[in-house]
Order: sequence, then structure tokens, then C-alpha cells
Amino acid sequence: MIPITGTFIDEISHDIPHQNWGEAEWEQDFQHMKRMGIDTVILIRCGYRKFITYPSDWLRKNMGCYTPPVDLVELYLRLADKYGMSFYFGLYDSGKYWDTGDLTHEIESNRFVIDEVWKRYGHHASFKGWYLSMEISRRTIGSTEAFRTLGRMCKDISGGLPTFISPWIDGKKAVMAASAELTKTDIVSVQDHEREWNEIFSGLNGAVDAVAFQDGHIEYDELDTFFQVNKKLADRHGLQCWTNAESFDRDMPIKFLPIKFEKLKLKLEAAARQGYDKAITFEFSHFMSPQSAYTSAHHLFNRYMEFKSTFTK
Repeated sequence: MIPITGTFIDEISHDIPHQNWGEAEWEQDFQHMKRMGIDTVILIRCGYRKFITYPSDWLRKNMGCYTPPVDLVELYLRLADKYGMSFYFGLYDSGKYWDTGDLTHEIESNRFVIDEVWKRYGHHASFKGWYLSMEISRRTIGSTEAFRTLGRMCKDISGGLPTFISPWIDGKKAVMAASAELTKTDIVSVQDHEREWNEIFSGLNGAVDAVAFQDGHIEYDELDTFFQVNKKLADRHGLQCWTNAESFDRDMPIKFLPIKFEKLKLKLEAAARQGYDKAITFEFSHFMSPQSAYTSAHHLFNRYMEFKSTFTK
């Protein structure tokens, strides 16, 4: 099994309950992460529509965003500095892509966000990279242009710090969170998945360094087939191949609850068989933390730590 060494931080909490943590709770969570072996924390997005994680002058003035009560980006960077972790900054999501299907809408606002954020926070030792937060599953209008343009902007301003993306596989369980359904019938074939992502990756040279496909949208008996294709494509295009091991369960009618440990184990073992470079999760604080609002997350942490001890000896 490949160990989980990175996690997203989903402070905006778009479709999962907010835990209302302050600095003390966040510091305790970083301590739990460190204990689990996490060395990388990724802010999944610095803002979504009008809610933002830091007091951005540009976003408040030009996008009408609300002023956050705490500068969470500064808080996370200080904690990452303190606990020796790498911090990846996730870009702003205006929501326009979700409304229009055109990813190029996300370029304009992030052009200013990238510049503003690097000036404010680039001095932190833990600021080690960028997450291009636009999520897609297939060939999408403007996807290659947006990833390439924003990835190069991030690299140019920060002296070449790495970037990564985390798309999803358009499988059986790729339904909208607001949907009452758990599965769909219109799904991508392995062949189409390979063809479309080969085309996308071919346009990202020099702009994106790693890809972490989300692993929760396909059946467990499909993991090896898709994971093998993902690794082959990443190798072909010079990308690191990570897995985004979702620690919440897409098989339950309640969206979303911590995943059954057996399912997480199956996914991590499949990534290990294909020689993936790193495993990250969405996401520790809600679904694996000993202080999560979900008691079952506390138990998932214990089961994971028990099993991790058997393969790291």
C-alpha cells in the first residue's frame, strides 16, 4: 500500500459541513497530520464565488467577495512552516466555469490572485507549489489553455515552483453532489479516457508537473485498469503520477461520510501496484482526523495507522 503523505484543506467547505475551527484546532490538526506522516498540505481553493480564505484586495473589489474573519492562508503557512510541511496554494474558483462549461473564464481573476498571493505569502519557507484548482473529468472547453496559461503564470512568478491538477474520472459514480442519485449510466470508456487525457496532457508541457486523478468515481474492480492508463499517460508526458485517495464514501445515500477503511485500502493498494509517486487525500480534516466532527473519522484514522504500521516496519 502506498502511504498517504498529502492532504487537501477544504476550508471553504462547499458541499461538506464546516467545522468552525480556530487556530488552536487547526494547530492540533496539523499535529495529527504530522503523526500520520503527511508532509504536504494543499489549500483546495483560496475562494469559491464570494467566500475567500484571505483578505484579497482584488477579489473583494472586483468579485464582490466577503472579507474573511481570519487570514487562513497566513495561518496555514505559519503552521506548515512550524511542522516542516510543504504548502501548495489552490487558485480561486469564480464559479463561472460551473455556470458556463468554459474553463477560460478562470484565467482572468487568477491572473491577479497569483500576483497578489505571491507578494503577500511567497516569503514563507513552506510555500512550495501551486494547485490549479479547476476540476474537470474530460476534454472541456478551454481546459488545456487554462491549465497551461495559469500553470506558467504560477511558475514564472515563483521561480518555477511545481504545479499540479486533480481531475476526476468520468465513471459510474461521477454524479453531482446535489443529485439524489449515486450512479449514472453515461460513463467514459477506458479508451476514450486515455485518448482525451493524452490530448490534454500534450498541451501542458512546462506548465504542469503532476496529476492526481480522484479515485472515487469508478468501481473498485476498475481501479487497476484506469490507474494503469493514468500512470502510462503521466510517464509519457513527463508528469508525476499521484493518486487523490478520497477518504469519503461515494456509495452512501448520505453525502458525504468517512469511507469504510476496506475501501480506502483497496484504492491505496491499487495505486501502489501501478507504481504511483505519491498519495494525497481529500481530505484529512473532515474524514480522517481524530478531531473531526464525524466520530467514524476518528476510527478511520486508527484503522489506517494500525495498517500503516504493518507495511512500514
